[in-house]
Amino acid sequence: MNPALDSPPSPDSQPKKGPSNLRLRAIWGALAAVLLAGCTFGGPIPFAVFFAAVQAVIIKEFYRIMRASGHKPAFWIGLVIGVLVFAAINFTVGYPYYAQLFGWSSGESDAWFYASIIRSAPFWLGGLLVLLVLLVLREVLLWPDNNHPFVNIGATITGLLYVSLPMAMLSLIAFGAGHFEPGRVFCLIFFVWAADTGAYFAGKNFGKHKLAPRISPGKTWEGWAGGALLTLAVGWAAGYFLPDIPLSHRLVAAGVVAVFGPLGDLAESMLKRSAGVKDSGTFLPGHGGLLDRFDAFLLVLPVLALLQVLAG
Repeated sequence: MNPALDSPPSPDSQPKKGPSNLRLRAIWGALAAVLLAGCTFGGPIPFAVFFAAVQAVIIKEFYRIMRASGHKPAFWIGLVIGVLVFAAINFTVGYPYYAQLFGWSSGESDAWFYASIIRSAPFWLGGLLVLLVLLVLREVLLWPDNNHPFVNIGATITGLLYVSLPMAMLSLIAFGAGHFEPGRVFCLIFFVWAADTGAYFAGKNFGKHKLAPRISPGKTWEGWAGGALLTLAVGWAAGYFLPDIPLSHRLVAAGVVAVFGPLGDLAESMLKRSAGVKDSGTFLPGHGGLLDRFDAFLLVLPVLALLQVLAG
């Protein structure tokens, strides 16, 4: 008998283990939080660049899920158009701030002229027509290798409507008071965090009645109630940090997050289940993809932006 086989391996010969999943989540979560805070409070340009990049990654993940479903969306066309949509909305709603920042004279500069064009309905209608022509041309050139051409066109446009346009509404939140207010965006992020945290702990300890068992078996009505209560509490407490925002506005925003945030989460869960994928991506080790992190925003932001426009 070989004694070398009977002796336990030395510690040096054992393969080294990597960080645990919990530790990995904590490390990457902390790094992402620092980057998010730094870019949000770093000014309008870091804010715009950061969230334009975020929405680009999210739409990439959405198209990846569509490909897992057997569809073939126009990845590069959707990605470029998504960034342009974000940039156009950010520039128009933030123009007064940019004009002051760069010393543009409102009403005289070329920037003001272009901002006026982007605000017009013909600009967006023309952009939509150009997008449709590009998508149809792509399918014609790739036929018959690309099956179901109009399904592919629909998948590409759905990504823009589901991801890019809602994420661009962040600019309306940030510039809603006529000047750049990063605290509004960070407050919204805390609301979503509170909804997720409250739902997790309430569901874990009190959850009995399933919210949508065929889509997400782990979610319960008790969890939703706990998330809603914590979100409203955070909305009330946010007055200590954002006293310029009236309590009624904070509670309305918290209520929108409490209702539409879980709906956005369920929508993404349904999307992944329909494609047979577990995570939207691997962008954040231990956390999945960015779509997994921002799914609640995709339904919350359009509602908040609409309410903000209606409130003037």
